[in-house]
Amino acid sequence: MSDKEKNAEEFEETFSDKTSEDESTVENETVEESENEDVQPISEVDDLKAQLDEMEDKYLRASAELTNMNNRFRNERQTMQKYRSQDLGKKLLPAIDNLERAVAIEVEGEQNESLKKGVEMTLESLRSAMQEEGIEEISAQGETFDPALHQAVQTAPATEDQPAETVVEVLQKGYKLYDRVLRASMVVVAQ
Repeated sequence: MSDKEKNAEEFEETFSDKTSEDESTVENETVEESENEDVQPISEVDDLKAQLDEMEDKYLRASAELTNMNNRFRNERQTMQKYRSQDLGKKLLPAIDNLERAVAIEVEGEQNESLKKGVEMTLESLRSAMQEEGIEEISAQGETFDPALHQAVQTAPATEDQPAETVVEVLQKGYKLYDRVLRASMVVVAQ
C-alpha cells in the first residue's frame, strides 16, 4: 500500500469514528429532546388537573356556602314568623292587666253589671286572640320558684303548706310566647 492509500484509510477510519460520535451525540440529544417533550405535556396535564381540582373545590365550597345561607335564612324566617306577635303581645299586656282589675271590682246595679259583663267579654276575646298567637299565661301560684319565669319581689315565711322556694302569691301575671318570656310573673316567695 502506498502512503496515499494508508492516509486515505486512516482518514476514513477517523472520519467514520467522528461521524459515529456525532451521530450518537445527535441521537442522545434527540432522545433528551423527546424526553423533554414528554415531560412538558405531562407537566401541562398535571397543571390542568391541579387547576380542575382547585375549581372543583371552589365550586363545592360555594355550593355548601349557598346551602348554609339558604338554611340560615329559612330558619330566620321561621323564627320571625313564630315570634311575630312578641311586640304586640308586650304592648297588650298592660291593657289586659287593667281589664282584669276592672273585672275584679264588685259592682251593684243592673247597668254596672252589664258594663262589667262587656269588660269580661272584651277580656276573654283578648285572651283568646293572644292564645291563638301562642301567648299564654305563666302558671305561678303554688309552683316552685323559677327565676327564668318568676320575679320575686317579696318573701314570706315558709310553712308546712308552703315550703321554701314556693310561690305564695302572684302580684302580676307573667306571659310567654312559646318558649320566650314576654314578662316574668311578679311573685311572693316562701323562705
